[in-house]
Amino acid sequence: MKKIAAIIEARMTSSRLPGKVLLESGINKPLLLCLIERIRKVKNIDQIIIATTTNSQDNKIVEFCKENKINFFRGSENDVMARVLNASLKFEVDIIIEITGDCPIIDPEIISLVLNTHLENQYDYTSNCNFRSFPDGMDVQVFSTKILSNSYKLVKTKLEKEHVTLEIRKSSKYSKINLVAPQNYFLPDLGLTLDEEGDYLLISSLFKHFKNNDFGLKQILDFLKEKNQLIELNKNVVRKGDT
Repeated sequence: MKKIAAIIEARMTSSRLPGKVLLESGINKPLLLCLIERIRKVKNIDQIIIATTTNSQDNKIVEFCKENKINFFRGSENDVMARVLNASLKFEVDIIIEITGDCPIIDPEIISLVLNTHLENQYDYTSNCNFRSFPDGMDVQVFSTKILSNSYKLVKTKLEKEHVTLEIRKSSKYSKINLVAPQNYFLPDLGLTLDEEGDYLLISSLFKHFKNNDFGLKQILDFLKEKNQLIELNKNVVRKGDT
């Protein structure tokens, strides 16, 4: 049996919203814990690992992991590819589900969809965000440690090392699939990720409304239709590309 792990990239030194992953959600839990709870709902995941950095500011994330009995790995702040790869090697992971710490309201059903598609079809790389169709913040990438290790031997640029799967996504030598959102979820311009203060205001508003961590993308979209003024909170946030 192959060992499947969700590896979450998380650090405290975001330039646009420092300390964002440990901000309070609105239901008396840090956002990183909300993300972890959502991932735990996905079947077939054997382990959750936080991949943080050796920067002293990330001691807070390590403390959080220890308090909540969550596996963690500390690696390079800028070479994120090496950080994820070494985390996977340390914990002897075969299949990596890569999720970033700025996706605290990701829908577990979407994670399951991407993972199951990967496992059933044996692709080298499976995602729903290589070409965006789902809202930003529902991003999932699945690939093997072996593929990532092979890819790392080929990367040369700082950009490739900063963005874990850039070489894989650009290369024609891997078998890949990108899942497209169904019509009711096809909202590529909707920001449900955590980049700036406006994003935090929107996400914390969702938690405060639902008063729990059990809502999925359907519930989010239904609520935003009723309270579409909430979308104004982060409509001016500029999303960074990775190419």
